[in-house]
Amino acid sequence: MVKTYSAKPDEIVRRWYVVDATDQTLGRLSTHIATILRGKHKPMFTPHMDCGDFVIVINAERVRVTGNKLEEKMYYHHSGYPGGLRETRLKDQLAKHPERVIGNAVRRMLPKNLLANKVILKLKIYAGPEHPHKAQNPEELRF
Repeated sequence: MVKTYSAKPDEIVRRWYVVDATDQTLGRLSTHIATILRGKHKPMFTPHMDCGDFVIVINAERVRVTGNKLEEKMYYHHSGYPGGLRETRLKDQLAKHPERVIGNAVRRMLPKNLLANKVILKLKIYAGPEHPHKAQNPEELRF
């Protein structure tokens, strides 16, 4: 009988990756990032453990979308008060806060539980080409 392997916290080795979002499709980029954050690319993946790696996304402002999403895709936010629904087009969101576009896409691809709250903290997103994580010696990751 083969026993199911379950990763222990001290066995998990975390690596740092840099992803350049220039001319990458938003959805495809987000699925790859979510997979790495979760740790599903590792053979020691354990669903109830945080086995994933850190991901640094640069050039978030240059991410690409297909079709008419720039004009038609809407982001909704409600303040909790009557009449407090706010909506923002993807085009405006990319202009003001490009980090939120990728962050929201990745967050929504993670499971809806407490583990996702820990996993999303390993995602670092920057609008431009510079990031302050040089000391971690991140590896460049291409998709």
